[in-house]
Amino acid sequence: MILGIVNFSSLLLSYLFFSYLYVLSIQPVKREVKYGEKVWSNCKKLRVMGSFFEFIAIINLVLWIWFPLPVVDTWIISLNVWVGIIIAIIIAIPCCIIMFLGLKAAGSESLSPSKETEMYGGIYRYIRHPQTLGEFPLFVAISFAVNSWFLVIISSLYIMIYVPIMIYFEEKDLLMRFGNSYQVYRESVGVLFPKIRNKKRDRIN
Repeated sequence: MILGIVNFSSLLLSYLFFSYLYVLSIQPVKREVKYGEKVWSNCKKLRVMGSFFEFIAIINLVLWIWFPLPVVDTWIISLNVWVGIIIAIIIAIPCCIIMFLGLKAAGSESLSPSKETEMYGGIYRYIRHPQTLGEFPLFVAISFAVNSWFLVIISSLYIMIYVPIMIYFEEKDLLMRFGNSYQVYRESVGVLFPKIRNKKRDRIN
């Protein structure tokens, strides 16, 4: 009982610290006005720290197998644990591919933002936040793998609340960083999924 409460509390705190640190790390232009150029190197430290709490959150999700909250311990996905594992694999495979493509296209910028970095190519030509699309559903995948509807709900709520907030602050900073080029890019490329182009409208334009 006590270990279950401790593990779940750690999960929530890890989500919170990870979210806060990452939001700080994606606003170098805004923070540079107040703190100077040192914020660019500081962003890397913030992301490393955020990654640590993300790792702790993953550990907490896995530890749920042994230390669940008793009050929701019965919220299992299936008596056959392989059902949740198979669902997790179905979610995880495309997400990992998308995240890999995003990391490849962004290069060192994924961890260490630089003022000299140009706008990305690759998968970023089709969606603006491929790393987000690839990374965050993995929390839900792990929740399915540990056979808990409660964790699936908690992780899904976390994603639905946090991701729009994160994207808002990141894009606000990217507009300050790249100016009109990013505005044009934002109008033609979807946030998490490719925009369906209207060929008739494109011909008229």
